[in-house]
Amino acid sequence: MFRWGIFLLACVFLYVRLAGPKGIVATGGRPLLDMVFAKSALLTVVFGLMLFNWWLESYKWRLLLRQVEPTGAWRAFVATIAGTSVGFVSVNRTGEFLGRVLFLSPTNRIRGGFASTLGSIAQFVVTLVAGGLGLLVLTVSGSALPWPAGWISWALATLTALVTATALVLYFYPGVLRNLLLLVPFLRRFERASNVLSGYQRSDLLSVLLLSMARYIVFSAQFGVLLWGFSAGVTQVEAALAVPVVYLIATLIPSVMLTELGVRGSVAMAVLAPLGANDAIVLIATTCLWMINVALPAFTGSLILLFARIRQNNNGA
Repeated sequence: MFRWGIFLLACVFLYVRLAGPKGIVATGGRPLLDMVFAKSALLTVVFGLMLFNWWLESYKWRLLLRQVEPTGAWRAFVATIAGTSVGFVSVNRTGEFLGRVLFLSPTNRIRGGFASTLGSIAQFVVTLVAGGLGLLVLTVSGSALPWPAGWISWALATLTALVTATALVLYFYPGVLRNLLLLVPFLRRFERASNVLSGYQRSDLLSVLLLSMARYIVFSAQFGVLLWGFSAGVTQVEAALAVPVVYLIATLIPSVMLTELGVRGSVAMAVLAPLGANDAIVLIATTCLWMINVALPAFTGSLILLFARIRQNNNGA
């Protein structure tokens, strides 16, 4: 029932966003589609980077799973894609680990969930650091931002630095993270499974953090390639500084599947427009990136969950 629910939700959402009365096709019209299809070579490059991006994520997850259950490269990749379908229907895609751990043996799924938390924190830290640096450079250089220059930028940069420092402490001292998680009444019953967080070496955590950085570079490059390919009107330097700020703000705003594309598009236009970017082109680039990086993997993941052989016992394949 869970698998069918995820599959149907993904189908309904994609229909609403693409072919519904207020979908991309209806609001953008044929000129939009012609522009997108005319850039087939560009989209092929972005698609290839998407596969590399999710391969990096699956490899990162495999490293974390060494403490839980050794997993082959292909199974980890399939599980990672399957997880995107669950993340698709959760706030800020925080539920991705639920789809992944289904590919582990039942007795290891809770431990796998705790281990996956470290991967999410690593990606969050990279997003904060890159976004904070981009914001700092744009502020110091006097570049136009969506808000009045002055204390707002510095307050946001300071808040980002504080959250980053806190996240780094929790990441590199997972025993502290474990103790904080166990303060939640619901999680206390999983105290034994949470011990997996205390078993990671500093070198393992550093490797996962570096892989998170590599992922960030890949999907930031995708956005930059789309902005350049569609001639958005911003320089490469401006895009390199502004895109991390877009990701930072979009990450800090809670969103679910029905609002995520709108949030991403609005934030991208708000940050890039003051730099001279064309709003319509920014929205097209954002939509293409979302379709390739999020919607397509999520739909594929829903099919994987629907038909994959999920372990029902410890002896299953």
